[in-house]
Amino acid sequence: MAGSVNKVILVGNLGADPEVRRLNSGEPVVNIRVATSESWRDKNSGERKEKTEWHNVVIFNDNLAKVAEQYLKKGMKVYVEGQLQTRKWQDQNGNERYTTEVVLQKFRGELQMLDARGQGGDSGQVGYGGGGGGYGGGRGSDFGQSGPTDDYGRGGGGNRGGGGGGSSRDLDDEIPF
Repeated sequence: MAGSVNKVILVGNLGADPEVRRLNSGEPVVNIRVATSESWRDKNSGERKEKTEWHNVVIFNDNLAKVAEQYLKKGMKVYVEGQLQTRKWQDQNGNERYTTEVVLQKFRGELQMLDARGQGGDSGQVGYGGGGGGYGGGRGSDFGQSGPTDDYGRGGGGNRGGGGGGSSRDLDDEIPF
């Protein structure tokens, strides 16, 4: 293989609501913390053990930042696809520190809400891609979309969420095969 690959895929839960700040240019930057867990049975005691890893994710992509700001909440399960980046910074005492983050750059990366706890009863997947080519894979992950998509990749508008009553459209006309 001639090149190298820097790609991270996480499926986990948000540990807190997104932190949003703005660059001097006014562009949003969103920080989220994603927890991933693994569990196993201890061979000696038979006891169930669990280990949780926390991942810092930074979103520089404008569309994904807007989605994160509007829709993501603590506890939600998300799919994140980005790149690892390590940066150097100085703490208050002047010591050099390093941190490694999963970064979703402009026109790269992907963010999908895998569940919508507390979001008006919508339990479907809503995907947002960052553009920039490549294959997004999975349901509802059309690259370049700036809003929610339904199961067929069309924009869903602002009308997703719970509520009584049935759908006004005839679903038999929209079978995808």
